[in-house]
Amino acid sequence: MSDTLNTANATLFEQLGGEAAVNAAVDIFYRKVLADYRINRFFDGVDMDKQAAKQKAFLTMAFGGPANYTGKDMRDGHAKLVKLGLDDSHFDAVVENLAATLTELGVSAALIGQVAAIAETTRADVLGK
Repeated sequence: MSDTLNTANATLFEQLGGEAAVNAAVDIFYRKVLADYRINRFFDGVDMDKQAAKQKAFLTMAFGGPANYTGKDMRDGHAKLVKLGLDDSHFDAVVENLAATLTELGVSAALIGQVAAIAETTRADVLGK
């Protein structure tokens, strides 16, 4: 019974498996993103090691883990990409790749839904709306 309570009280970060799980997910996620013709052009010239580190810190914070993210806010961080044509279709492709990554890692549909809901809260800022 206490296991159920612990899970119910656990942050999404903990339910996903903590730091190791987020790190693995980000690495797989960026492999998918860079292979996705719909969105990979937005990463031309990007230092992917730095990008992955920022994404790991951001997702850790967004999922209720330690708040060590020090990057730009979503609006400022994506403004250059919006000028290059970043739109809802690209945002959807990113969320699709994230869901596919989590599915590949055996994450439950319920937790993937929570992750997608958190991602959705950033849509307007990412797209400069």
